[in-house]
Amino acid sequence: MMMLQKIEMPAKTLARIGGLCYLLIIVTGLYVEAAVMNKLVVGGDPAATAHNIMASPMFWRSGVLADLITHLCDLPLAMILFVLLRRVSERLALLALLTDLVQTAINGFNDMNLLAPLSLLRDAKYLKALDPAILQTQAYLAIVAHEQVFGVSLMFFACGCLVTGFLIFRSGFFPKMLGVGMQIAGVCYLLNSLALFLSPALQDVLFPAILVPAFFAELSLCLWLVVKGVDAEKWAAYGATPATASTLPAGA
Repeated sequence: MMMLQKIEMPAKTLARIGGLCYLLIIVTGLYVEAAVMNKLVVGGDPAATAHNIMASPMFWRSGVLADLITHLCDLPLAMILFVLLRRVSERLALLALLTDLVQTAINGFNDMNLLAPLSLLRDAKYLKALDPAILQTQAYLAIVAHEQVFGVSLMFFACGCLVTGFLIFRSGFFPKMLGVGMQIAGVCYLLNSLALFLSPALQDVLFPAILVPAFFAELSLCLWLVVKGVDAEKWAAYGATPATASTLPAGA
């Protein structure tokens, strides 16, 4: 019976792969929000939104596909960050991994809401029994539901950013400012989601300005991973075996 050999990869290479995944996440995320959603979705106008989508169905589908690619890239990135940061604290790194996987799962299922308008607005015989205005409203509500569910997922992601930021700050093999930035990002995402559910009017005032610090914090970590990777010597200095919660750095 052939035995599978364990594949080892240098920490710096692993970090750079994670950085490339992060970069793809940022690019596809910007494409979905800035290009597709902002161009086709007209706030408060189901009829205009429906017209735009059906006038450019492939453009809308490209946005859905880009969104799925974003969530697929979340998986290797989350795993790579877990592998890199588990030496600081395995349990906290696992917590960050789990919160990221939860938000990824939520967003994966949430993309069904983006596919719903295409099903509701297409020229199908069984839809002719319903008033077009009703179908347009249902399609628009599916898009609104997508935004709200995305807000739920960001609460999990925010918690993951807080934990990841703490681990990066305490690691010693990443600049401390990257850790501070990720914790600021976590606070921004959390406040944005809380405002969305507790006071939509306040969220309208805060968005998108409140997410600007989060964007630059994530972009900074992404670029550092791509360009610098990780300080391999300091990373190796944590030892060959991962740390556990009982072996957290003093004061953690």
